Amino acid sequence: MGLRDDLERYREVGEQRRQDLAEFIQYGDLGKSRRDEVRIPIKIIDLPEFAYDRRDMGGVGQGNGDTPAPGDPVGQPQPGDGDGDEGEPGEEGTDHEYYEMDPEEFAEELDEELGLDLEPKGKKVTEEVEGDFTDITRTGPTGTLDFERLFKEGLKRKLAMDFDREYVREALKIDGWGPQRVFEWARTEEHLPVSRAWIDSAYKDIPHEERTTYPSLEAMEEEVERVDTPQRIRREGIDEIPFRREDERYRYPEIIEEREKNVVVVNIRDVSGSMRQKKRELVERTFTPLDWYLQGKYDNAEFVYIAHDAEAWEVDREEFFGIRSGGGTRISSAYEIARERLDEEYPWSEWNRYVFAAGDSENSSNDTAENVIPLMESIDANLHAYVETQPSGNAINATHADEVEKHFAGVDNVAVAYVTSPEDVTDAIYEILSTEDSDENT
Repeated sequence: MGLRDDLERYREVGEQRRQDLAEFIQYGDLGKSRRDEVRIPIKIIDLPEFAYDRRDMGGVGQGNGDTPAPGDPVGQPQPGDGDGDEGEPGEEGTDHEYYEMDPEEFAEELDEELGLDLEPKGKKVTEEVEGDFTDITRTGPTGTLDFERLFKEGLKRKLAMDFDREYVREALKIDGWGPQRVFEWARTEEHLPVSRAWIDSAYKDIPHEERTTYPSLEAMEEEVERVDTPQRIRREGIDEIPFRREDERYRYPEIIEEREKNVVVVNIRDVSGSMRQKKRELVERTFTPLDWYLQGKYDNAEFVYIAHDAEAWEVDREEFFGIRSGGGTRISSAYEIARERLDEEYPWSEWNRYVFAAGDSENSSNDTAENVIPLMESIDANLHAYVETQPSGNAINATHADEVEKHFAGVDNVAVAYVTSPEDVTDAIYEILSTEDSDENT
């Protein structure tokens, strides 16, 4: 086996031994990962081995004067003896290595885990490229002439114009019939595409003594068998096909617009005094996988992090999940900054936009109805989402999520999720990502 085989085998073993993806999202240490690299723990098994005492203590069954008699105590337990933290034989050790995956692989696995199938949307046209030669025009270079189509059109014309000439010539030999009578018979009774000019020319070539060969049509038909065009072509082949200028078509390539799949994700978090550690942890467990997932789905992903209490300000990712303030709460202050940043730097015509907010649903009086909801309606986005984190259940004044959910009921691009414990995180992620309208026009 070569190095490549070894690496592939290593990944297979890693996939088998690593922590389940849903379990990792709910309970794993997300802080070991980076934005562009997801690190999922792999449990290491300590293999059994012999340990030799390097001192000369004699062989089995041997002893010296200090050897205790059967039944005598061996001595005081030493540190590490007895029930400790080492675990029973065969149990997995507590050390970990890590299975590393990029956001693209993470997105694929989360799709499979949760049954998602979010299709990234291309926005800005970056270039136009030539595709296959599938389009047709009436003019073009000789090298792009569609010979197959030209041949088919000529063949169709050949079949439409052809008729059994020998059969018509024999009709011109019926006594009492002339060119006019044969023309009427051929066109109306036999439905042959013969012209009067052709009949006149053929009649002139028939000697006078042969123009009375048959006393009647019936007599002629007894002697001469009509052969239809397909049968005659199969038997005799085709000498020529009538090509016409109007049959010419030239192939040219389909013009394909290459669209760059850009996404900006705005993460908003309540950092007021009520957002204690457990609430902050639930926000991190929900938002971090969403960041990885969207980064894996799109060609280019950018992130904006906004913290707020009664006022809002932009922070970096490292501050976002740990920062805590002592002020009150006015959620609309964050949406005001979000709208300003999106309008200035991420126009809707060029960027896919996701706006995710999280908190414990506590908000200043009337701010949700009077300010937040109108702001959400004014911000064009693929998806708006609010995640309520209330580990102890709803507080009396925690009404923001409920107000948003009721107002936007039935709207295809607004999701509300409730997270009270880590077990709710994957359900919340599914609720958010499955809400986006896949048929949305961009």
